[in-house]
Order: sequence, then C-alpha cells, then structure tokens
Amino acid sequence: MENFFNLPLTFELLGYGFVQQMLIAGAVLGVVAGLLGPLVVTRKMAFAVHGTSELAFTGGAAALLVGVGVGYGALVGSVVAALLLGLLSRRDSDRDSVIGAILAFGLGLGVLFLYLYKGRSANKFGLLTGQIVSVGSTDLWLLIGSSVAVLAVLAFIYRPLLFSSVDAAVATARGVPVRALSVVFAILVGIATALAVQIVGALLVLSLMITPAAAAGRVTASPVKASVLAVVFAEVAVLFGILLSLAPGVPVSAFVTALSFLIYLVCRAFGGSRSRVVA
Repeated sequence: MENFFNLPLTFELLGYGFVQQMLIAGAVLGVVAGLLGPLVVTRKMAFAVHGTSELAFTGGAAALLVGVGVGYGALVGSVVAALLLGLLSRRDSDRDSVIGAILAFGLGLGVLFLYLYKGRSANKFGLLTGQIVSVGSTDLWLLIGSSVAVLAVLAFIYRPLLFSSVDAAVATARGVPVRALSVVFAILVGIATALAVQIVGALLVLSLMITPAAAAGRVTASPVKASVLAVVFAEVAVLFGILLSLAPGVPVSAFVTALSFLIYLVCRAFGGSRSRVVA
C-alpha cells in the first residue's frame, strides 16, 4: 500500500523525460477529448468511439508487427474505422449493427497481429491498457500535430456541427450539410481515439472520450459550459491518473478510469440534488 503513496519516488520520477512527455501528451489529449466529448454524447456516438478504438488497436498492433511507430498505426486504423462508420451507416437504424461488425473485425484482426508479434509482451499489454513509457518524442509530436489539426477543423465546423447534433432534421431543412459533417466528425473522433489509445489503451478509451462529457452533462445544459467542464474533468482524470500511477508502476488506465468515474458519480449526485431543490 505504501507504494501507492510514495511521494518522494513520485517526485523523483517527475524528473525523467518520458514522464514529462507523458504528462504533456495527457494534457493535450484532455483538451481534445474534453471538446469532442459533449458532441459525441449529444450525437449518441459512445458505441462508435468504442468501435473506433478497436481498429485503432488493430492499427497499433499492425505497427508493432511491422516495426513502425504505434501512434502511426493507431492513427491509420482509427481513420479507416471512422470512414467505414461514416460510409456504411447511412441510416441511424444501421449504426449499431455496423459498429458491432467493425468492432468484432478489428478486435479479431488485432489479436492475430499481437499473436504474430514476437517482441516484448509489455508492448502488447500496453496497447490494450496504456503504459507510462508508451509516448516517445516522435509520438508526442505526432500527437500534438494531430491535436492541433483536430481542434482547427472543429473550430471551423463547430456551429453547424452543433446545430446538426441537436436537431438533424431542422439542420437539413436549413441547408446544413449534415451528412458531410457526420463523416468529418467521425474522422475527428477517430483521430482523437487513436491519440487516446497511446495513453489509456484501446480497451479504456471511453474513460476520456465519454465519461468527462457525461459528467459535465449532469451539471449543465449549456454546450459551452459542458465543453469547458468536460475539458477540466478530462485534465484532472488524465494528469492525476498519470501521477498516481508513477510510484506503483501500474497501468495508467487503472487510475484514469477510476478518477473519471468518481467525477461522474459526484456530478450525477450534484445534478440530482439540484433537480430536487428546483422541483
């Protein structure tokens, strides 16, 4: 138990470059996930994020197998998943079945790639659950560059995207290119998911992409306030999760997911008590 609260060791590890890179990567990811999350929740795309993470995992596993950067493989896999989701689920009624098919395909192929990979088993485990040394300097610059591109595109399409997310039928009647926006947003989510896979692993992407936004939605109905709160919640979860994982040396995702869920429970309780007071 004392290893979980070994502050001297934690401060010592903060002096290492790979830890600092992980904290920077986590901070950048917190901003991206926090801004995209409320839109994902509004558009009911939580399952799509999970499906996308499976192909990000497949791409990362393929990258391990051929000896290239995991970040590049995860990025390619997630974008392919996003394009497949956007092109195959043309009707809302088809979405869940398409996601389920893509998820199963991606997970099965990823398991095959990991089986064929003969390198360190820690690399396989980290791809699924995240690890503190998973972000190198090259991956960090890829993450920062991809994040800047995602945020730039999001800023450009935010108003029509929010409109179509709240009421797609009215947006279509007003001439908003709802279909094109859906595909673009799916690609943005795919890129963000690939970034998250490097930190929390493919199996726990929802902890950053969905949970902070769901928590924010419990305390405010304003899209702007929800985005701000989601960013704050995501930053708290990922940065404190990384710090808590340093001394015991356990996967980052264990703490990130726990903190995210704790924040959600607090916000849910606060939102429920406020509703009773108003009533």
